[in-house]
Amino acid sequence: MTAELISVGTEILLGNIVNTNAQYLAKKLADLGIEVYYQTVVGDNPERIRSALDIAYSRAQMVILTGGLGPTKDDLTKEMLISYFGKKPVLDQTAYEMLEQHLKELDVPMSDGLRKQAIVPDDSMILYNHHGTAPGCIMEQDGKVCILLPGPPKEMKPMFEECCERYLNGIRDKVFVSMNIKMLDFDHAPVAVVGEAPVADALGELLDSENPTVATYAKDDGCLIRVTASAADREEALALANAMVEKCRAILKEEYIRYIREDT
Repeated sequence: MTAELISVGTEILLGNIVNTNAQYLAKKLADLGIEVYYQTVVGDNPERIRSALDIAYSRAQMVILTGGLGPTKDDLTKEMLISYFGKKPVLDQTAYEMLEQHLKELDVPMSDGLRKQAIVPDDSMILYNHHGTAPGCIMEQDGKVCILLPGPPKEMKPMFEECCERYLNGIRDKVFVSMNIKMLDFDHAPVAVVGEAPVADALGELLDSENPTVATYAKDDGCLIRVTASAADREEALALANAMVEKCRAILKEEYIRYIREDT
C-alpha cells in the first residue's frame, strides 16, 4: 500500500504556518507499514486540488488530504472531493447535532457557513470531530482510497488516532520496523570515524540492501544509521532489522557507537 499526502492551504504556501501535519502523518503511516513517496502542498484552489489528486492517484493507491473543511469560502476541499468522486452532498445529522452543541458551548449562533461543515459526501465513512466542528471522511472508489482530515493539528491528530488507525490497520499489507545506530559526536571521536561519508564507505554494499534498507544521515552531533525492515508482521520485521544491525556492528568500531535502539 502506497499513500500520498496533500496539504491544502494557501497559508502553508505563503509560509504563514509550518506544515506539521505532513510530518506527523508521514511518521504515523511509516509506523503502519504504509509507504509515502510524495508530499504535496496546494493552495485553496479547486482546479489545482483536482490536478494534485490526478497526479497523486497516478502513483499512489491512497491519498490523505488535510485542510479546507472550515466554514469560510476558501474552505473548499470537501466540495472539490464530492465533485471529484461523483458523490452527492448530504447533511449528516450526527455531525450537525455535534456542531450545534459545540456552537452552543461557545455561545455562537448557527450560520449557513458553519452549517456547511455538516455536509458530507454520501456513501462515505464519516469521521466525527470531537475536538472541533468539521468532520472528516473516508471514501473508497474504483480501488482508490481518499481520507479527508481537518487542517488544525489539534483536530487532525486525534481524529487520525481515534478513527483512521483502525481503518488503516485493516487494509495495510506489511509492517515497518526501524532501528537506529547512533555514532559518537564529533567532540568525542575523530571526524574520520563518525563523519557520514566515512561511515557510508565502511558500510559499503549494505547501503544497497533493499530489505532491510540501510541509510546514513549527517547530524549535528554525529552520524545516524537507520536500518528499516518490512514484513507481514512486526516480529518478522524486527528479526530482519536486528540481523542487519548485527552486520553493521561487525563493521563499525564498537567503542564509537553511542546507542542502538528501535525508532519509536
